[in-house]
Amino acid sequence: MATNNNRPRALITGASAGIGEGFAEHLARRGHDLVIVARRRDRLDGIADELLQAHGASCEVIEADLTNDEDVSRVQDRVRRGDIELLVNNAGFGTFGEFAKLPLERELQELDLNVRALVRLTHTALQSMIERRRGGIINVASAAAFQPIPYNATYAATKAYVLHFSEGVHEEVASHGVTVTCLCPGPVKTEFQQVAGISESFMPSFAWESVDSVVEAALGGLRAGRAIVTPGLVNAMSSASSRMAPRFLVRRIAGAMFRNQAGGS
Repeated sequence: MATNNNRPRALITGASAGIGEGFAEHLARRGHDLVIVARRRDRLDGIADELLQAHGASCEVIEADLTNDEDVSRVQDRVRRGDIELLVNNAGFGTFGEFAKLPLERELQELDLNVRALVRLTHTALQSMIERRRGGIINVASAAAFQPIPYNATYAATKAYVLHFSEGVHEEVASHGVTVTCLCPGPVKTEFQQVAGISESFMPSFAWESVDSVVEAALGGLRAGRAIVTPGLVNAMSSASSRMAPRFLVRRIAGAMFRNQAGGS
């Protein structure tokens, strides 16, 4: 399908499911063409077909594993074409368990995806956005960014990095007409829990947010020029309380919650 040059284009990583797929659907509905990136080509092709039929959105598919340097470089090359108005760095995963007993290679892959790939794509996208004096970047972190979490230590640390990195860059580029927004959702029912090995029962039902509500909050926050978006009242309150409480208490409470999930003593 030929692309309408009047339609803005967004690039979304981790677009094959969950929050990333939610961003793709919402943005296509709002008139964006898309570049969707993930490992599962079959899922991406299906999403591209659905969005073309439902919204007339042109969807370019890039099959890439962003824990791999060469694949990240290929996505950077696509971003360098300079036509990306919105970058959504959504790809990421978590691991769960006692850090010393987890496979080190998987922990390092978590750093590669959650941090290094995000930093590389953000840096690349900002070059053309600053030059054009417009554009937006949504970096998906987590409510986990606001405190250390025993038994989820690497994941929480990567998301703390994403939060602080995004806030810093937000201030740097605001005067150039570019907005960087960090999305910090609480629990959202996606494939994330299955990949991380966390039972959904660790949080009460009222604490869970839908993909649609999280995406709507993120896009609204971007339009408003906000640096941080914490969707949902429960999530906002718990994130605020974790910042005000003594750190030793925060980590002990988090450790107790996740220790039970890990089956530790």
